[in-house]
Amino acid sequence: MDREVQAQPSLSVVIPVYNSEATLRDLVARLEAALPLVAKRFEVLLVNDGSRDNSWEAICKLSVGRPWLRGITLLRNYGQHNALLCGIRAARHELIVTMDDDLQHPPEEVQKLLVKMAEGHDVVYGVPETEQHGMFRDLASWLTKLALQNAMGAATARRVSAFRIFRTRLREAFAAYHSPNVCLDVLLTWGTPRFGWLVVRHEARPVGASNYSFYRLLTHAMNMLTGFSTMPLQLASLMGFGLALFGVVVLAYVVGRYLIQGASVPGFAFLASIVAIFSGAQLLCLGIIGEYLARMHFTMMGRPTYVAGQEIGDAGQSGGVAAHAPGQE
Repeated sequence: MDREVQAQPSLSVVIPVYNSEATLRDLVARLEAALPLVAKRFEVLLVNDGSRDNSWEAICKLSVGRPWLRGITLLRNYGQHNALLCGIRAARHELIVTMDDDLQHPPEEVQKLLVKMAEGHDVVYGVPETEQHGMFRDLASWLTKLALQNAMGAATARRVSAFRIFRTRLREAFAAYHSPNVCLDVLLTWGTPRFGWLVVRHEARPVGASNYSFYRLLTHAMNMLTGFSTMPLQLASLMGFGLALFGVVVLAYVVGRYLIQGASVPGFAFLASIVAIFSGAQLLCLGIIGEYLARMHFTMMGRPTYVAGQEIGDAGQSGGVAAHAPGQE
């Protein structure tokens, strides 16, 4: 084992929680058994992302007698990446591990991430060899990763996973970020180009179903493209240029036929198809511009990234309400 792993760095494990009351006890028990083997000091931050079940009550009960377990509850559901950002900003140790709350990411695999990070990476993803999802979920996940690759500008984007480890100092690169649209993987690229990945075990979800549907994943992909990339605007410009060139060619054909043959191009269908192409392209481009304007609008109006309602940890001490919005430090 690498010397850095043998030195056992300190770990903060950040886990967003949403309607996971049934799995939290097993998750905490497995973390309690696995983390002391790989870390000299560790903490677990469970961020309750506006769960509708009794997840927060379960977190409060589990924190009793476990000073290393901290809980933060958000006032409503803000999304997985927003909850992760909340936990990351509250982390205290030198390395941060993020994982899901459904036991599909085995805590015992954290050691493999540490070994890979010791090779000189700043961010390491634990990629499942085979994911335990349905066909449509896998398709949506693949499309999301394509969008993420463009937004990140890194080849590793195809290998991203919610099971990741990175150096806590990277959060300084996005300390001033307060937009309501969050993509942690893109934010990490602001701090380092040194990404790595390895294959880890991926277990079946013991209870319930994933909260990420096909539609939500597609929405997430659109948010990444319009929130962290100018590619849609570039595509709109290229589409406008291409269709304008196409219009010039059609005009030349119509005028040339009239001059040579003395007859115009017959048929309503021909004219209607040309109008439909141009009007559709215009509406698409306007829609893309509207997406960017909407994100600017939400940022300017000060919509918070998240609002934390209560924090539990450090022998049961609780904190008050904290909001993170644009302009706040």
